[in-house]
Amino acid sequence: MTAQLNIGEVVETVRGVVGVADSVALHEPEFTGNEKKYLNDCIDSTFVSSVGGFVDRFEAMLCKHTGSGHAVACVNGTAALQIALQLAGVGANDEVIVPALTFVATANSVSFLGAVPHFVDSESRTLGLDAKALAERLDAVGEQGSNGVRNVQTGRRIAAIVPVHAFGHPADLAGLMEVAEAWNIPVVEDATESLGTLYRNRHTGTFGLLSALSFNGNKIITTGGGGAILTSDHELARRAKHITTTAKLPHRWAFDHDEIGYNFRLPNLNAALGCAQLEQLDDFVKRKRRLAGRYRAAFSHVPGIKVFAEPEGARSNYWLNALLLDESEADRRDELLGALNDAGVMSRPAWTLLHELSMYRECPRGFLGVAEGLARRIVNVPSSARLGHA
Repeated sequence: MTAQLNIGEVVETVRGVVGVADSVALHEPEFTGNEKKYLNDCIDSTFVSSVGGFVDRFEAMLCKHTGSGHAVACVNGTAALQIALQLAGVGANDEVIVPALTFVATANSVSFLGAVPHFVDSESRTLGLDAKALAERLDAVGEQGSNGVRNVQTGRRIAAIVPVHAFGHPADLAGLMEVAEAWNIPVVEDATESLGTLYRNRHTGTFGLLSALSFNGNKIITTGGGGAILTSDHELARRAKHITTTAKLPHRWAFDHDEIGYNFRLPNLNAALGCAQLEQLDDFVKRKRRLAGRYRAAFSHVPGIKVFAEPEGARSNYWLNALLLDESEADRRDELLGALNDAGVMSRPAWTLLHELSMYRECPRGFLGVAEGLARRIVNVPSSARLGHA
């Protein structure tokens, strides 16, 4: 049977959308606002480390953009997620439910606390954690007890659920929150890819007890490296700021610390960059959504492949545009990746599924057939905001 997919046609279609003659990156930052001014102001102030006016300003801007009650800026998204999980009560020898289809940092943040990732399947309409699969998995292995939910197969407590908003698209938060509330398990959102994304007119990262954002160089806005914890709980926010600042007690000169803490606060210099970037977030999202629309239109009549579109009820930031090969064409994914990259169009597959990595192969997991099918078919294509200019 002749394959439907024409690799050359796909390459030319992507080229036609991005409209760039030379090589094009998968996702690159854009500095066309007040970045240099704010960086110079920060340098002139001499407050370039974790204390300074830009950190406070950046956190306030994050609250305004997301609607969160509090934001605590951290050195990166992984650190933010680790602390968010710790504050949610995750400890050594607990289990945390995460999707297998996510970046390794999601599981690493669990492992840093001495806890164990527990993998549950994703759904094709969101690319995120599947609420139905979650409910079925908890029904199969969960047991309510005085100390919370215990996995009857391992004896460990299931301490948290971490939905990931893959490529900027929101997971089924309504369904997931319903399951989590029924089992009384806290939700910590991995919103590291979804700044600017709305779910039912509410910003991702504001549904769970806490959430984590990322501002790595390839994210929709960047602070170079950086992240943030969001929460509407005042006491959790206070604790987050305290333990990410080495748990140092305020004093004019004394160095007293009341618990084990981390040097995880975002430097003022990075926050200055972030303030300038946040001022442009709405425009970045607008242009990235325009680019996604162009991809969808261009591929609407290309056989064997489609462009993933935001789920119903969402307004996604389209951090990375994802092409989805038909199942019958899945074995040609690497051929397509090779052709795109050979043509100067930087493209990549989805992450290696976490349960396939050597350090996580023995972790508990349910059926992961949907995630495995998606990973075989996903190709991410150039998604920089600059490509979405009118």
